[in-house]
Amino acid sequence: MSEKQDNLIVVLDLGSSATRVIAADMNEGALRYRGHATMESAGMRRGLISDLNPAARVVKAAVERTEWVSRANIDRCTVGVGGPHVRGLNTNGGFDLGSRMREITREDVRIAVERARAVERPPDREILHLLPRQFILDDQPGIFDPVGMVGARLEVELHIATCSGSALQSTVTCANRAGVEVNEAVLESICAAEATLSGDERELGVCLLNIGAHSSDLVVFFEGAVAYTASVPIGGAHFTNDLAVGLQMPVADAEVLKLHYGNAVVTAVPQEAEIEIANPQPQTLRLRTIAEILEPRARELLYFVKESLRQGGVVDALGAGCVLTGGGALLPGMLDVTETQLRVPARIGMPVRLSNMPGELAHPSYATAIGMILYAHRTRVSRAAENNSLRSKLRAIFASSY
Repeated sequence: MSEKQDNLIVVLDLGSSATRVIAADMNEGALRYRGHATMESAGMRRGLISDLNPAARVVKAAVERTEWVSRANIDRCTVGVGGPHVRGLNTNGGFDLGSRMREITREDVRIAVERARAVERPPDREILHLLPRQFILDDQPGIFDPVGMVGARLEVELHIATCSGSALQSTVTCANRAGVEVNEAVLESICAAEATLSGDERELGVCLLNIGAHSSDLVVFFEGAVAYTASVPIGGAHFTNDLAVGLQMPVADAEVLKLHYGNAVVTAVPQEAEIEIANPQPQTLRLRTIAEILEPRARELLYFVKESLRQGGVVDALGAGCVLTGGGALLPGMLDVTETQLRVPARIGMPVRLSNMPGELAHPSYATAIGMILYAHRTRVSRAAENNSLRSKLRAIFASSY
């Protein structure tokens, strides 16, 4: 195994049903896949860690497997955060720059953002992201980056994504027990968007719906910025449980039926279509019976999504439609239900391919993990550019003093 590499990027996607670790490195500014591991999660309940020890054992096994495949030592990672405990709110703030107009600096932007983030929130809420929607300079809106511009008053409209502090700490502790330090925690829906959405979709307005096992996270972009984040407590496991109860069979068997024969639209299934199952005795099952159980749950999921979008004031802001990611996105008929309920076009969000990436990762269930790699890479590049700019300024200052 090689020595630890500073350009290595490792992400941990700790989901209800699967734990995924992916490693990539930055080679001359480009991302290259190094290795990954996917294992069945343990110690999880309803999207949250319920037992640290088994959850940490799975994470440790996934990290060790990734180390072996990538031939690199892994001691740090970025973790994803999602689930019903995620909340988002929009706020604004600003300040007067003085009696005269002057040039806007990075410090001015920081002060404006700090003013906007100074809102009351419950003590157990942790801020994941501060996402500027737009800056307003002397009543001129629609500014993406005001640095270098001239004005007398600077304001910012900000989206704040928060999560449960205890849920976040449990994830960090789980990683630590597995021998991995957490560099950063990121919102899973934003990362899934990073891997699947185009710039045009973000400008026109789009909803990214990440359908996980026990919850479905959503993020809305409008005019290039995050306008809304939320979570709906319904996911793929609810579809499976409905089948298990409705057909009186084990959950594992119901999952197999859902994956191979499921459909969220009853009328899309031929009336005469049948299969033979053992439950526990051999019997014939109409495929429409499966769809008749799954369709109400699919409609319920999209109903709650629409209500969430309405509460956020963005239900009419989806000019580019809705993009579905996560394992639940591949259930046949989900696109039809989405288009019917939201009355916008819908598509499956496939993650972009990294260099050397195996084909199995080009799947909606890996959109979050691949997006975390892209997000971590973009963050590193941005910080490196800022550091280089600061060093250049310092060199110029010292050079001019001689």
